[in-house]
Amino acid sequence: MPGGGDGYRGALLTQSKAATRERIAAMNPRWDGVDVGIEPETLTVWDEATAYGLEAVVGADLLPAGAVVPSLVTLADPSRLVSPEHAALLTEHGFEVRTVPGAGHIIHRDDFAGLAALDGWV
Repeated sequence: MPGGGDGYRGALLTQSKAATRERIAAMNPRWDGVDVGIEPETLTVWDEATAYGLEAVVGADLLPAGAVVPSLVTLADPSRLVSPEHAALLTEHGFEVRTVPGAGHIIHRDDFAGLAALDGWV
């Protein structure tokens, strides 16, 4: 994950703990109303301290030399976390990378049909 002002910051992520249903719907316009309604409940039980656990690896290259077992990476398109260049590196390292056009970070909520990206894997 990239660092810096536009990169990952735990403090910024923890602000989502207080997200209202309206904010969640605005940030995720493709979500079904049921999913929008579930998210505030989910956030109430989320331990936001976990957001800070990732800061130690921000900017670090954690790409393994190769996939040890057959591995599938599914990406939103566009992905906020994996650039096209990093997706190409994953492929070069033996990972199969599949994208779901137009989906956001939580693919199954944005585009349930996009789970077809799992075909042949599950």
